[in-house]
Amino acid sequence: MTTAGHKKRARKLRLLIIAPSFDILGGQSVQAARLLARLREEPELEIGFLPINPRLPGIFRKLQSIKYVRTLVTSLAYMASLLSRVPGYDVLHVFSASYLSFVIAPTPAILAGKLFGKKVLLNYHSGEADDHLRRWRRSALPTIGLADAVVVPSQYLVRVFAGYQVNARAIYNLIETSTFRFRTRSPLRPNFLSNRNLEIHYGVDRVLKAFAIIQRQIPEATLTIAGDGSQRESLQTLARTLDLRGTFFVGQVPPEAIHEQYDDADVYLNGSEIDNQPLSILEAFASGLPIVTTNAGGIPDIVTDCRTGFVVPCGDYERLATCALQLLSNQELAKEFSERGLEECRKYSWAAVRNSWFEVYHELSRDHSLVVESHDLARDQPPGRGAGS
Repeated sequence: MTTAGHKKRARKLRLLIIAPSFDILGGQSVQAARLLARLREEPELEIGFLPINPRLPGIFRKLQSIKYVRTLVTSLAYMASLLSRVPGYDVLHVFSASYLSFVIAPTPAILAGKLFGKKVLLNYHSGEADDHLRRWRRSALPTIGLADAVVVPSQYLVRVFAGYQVNARAIYNLIETSTFRFRTRSPLRPNFLSNRNLEIHYGVDRVLKAFAIIQRQIPEATLTIAGDGSQRESLQTLARTLDLRGTFFVGQVPPEAIHEQYDDADVYLNGSEIDNQPLSILEAFASGLPIVTTNAGGIPDIVTDCRTGFVVPCGDYERLATCALQLLSNQELAKEFSERGLEECRKYSWAAVRNSWFEVYHELSRDHSLVVESHDLARDQPPGRGAGS
């Protein structure tokens, strides 16, 4: 029986999120944490979290500090967790990267889901998808084919997967705009920020080379490099070789504190060679930073050249510098970029993506009544301006 305006609800849908924890800092862990927090607010869902990198107790924790041994013991613990916990859920929401990470993390989760007859949603995030699927076609594509749904955070990855006859749908990354203080910069100071992991494909070396050109014209310019990775030492060496001043490597900044770096900066620089839908660009939008970026991967789907930022060809650090200098000389244009960037953030709010997630969960578990009512969306207004705007 139902009454007007109400529906009889079955038991809650039991959803298990399988993803990196914050012990692996990066876009996937941040996105998983944000989505997990939002889904736990939903009364229709019973949410669990299974980290692909579980912390082990006692002496086993010490083993996780030993190279190579760490991978073995963590993988064994992860697979044991899958076998013990997967039977208690209806749908598995599995976060995925590429290459060896795809084999170690999502593949066991997909196989465990199939073993226990559970529905599996593969949430693939890597900007290296095209190369991964091409090189690992014989193993990756059959494994992906076992998933009941493939969700990616960008139309760019939808196009990549379509090229391999995989039907993927796009649900954008979630950005919590209330975490960041939006403000227009007036005057716009030559204080630059890069917030990427220090890996080759994120092109931080291009940012340093661009900044060298900028600093020759504006000696007082500063650059903050937030993030860490395998290239940190070589990038610091490059900064010394370029004789850069006012360049600060601040290391990995915890997600709960990164808003301070955006608030202190005035222009965001990104030099990616390979990318998808970087959260750092969305966070820069939410903070009011005008953006100069390369056109790697799905970035042109986020940043529209000469409208929400400047977009230059990959590798062209001279053009990166020229556009940054143009922003500093045209404060009104920088303000327009900032205003339009805030509007772009609306696509990535919980109000915008909530229904899309509920639709795919509902499709995967038809026997559960997941009621998505329009009045629920009123809880999350589109992003507005914080103090100082």
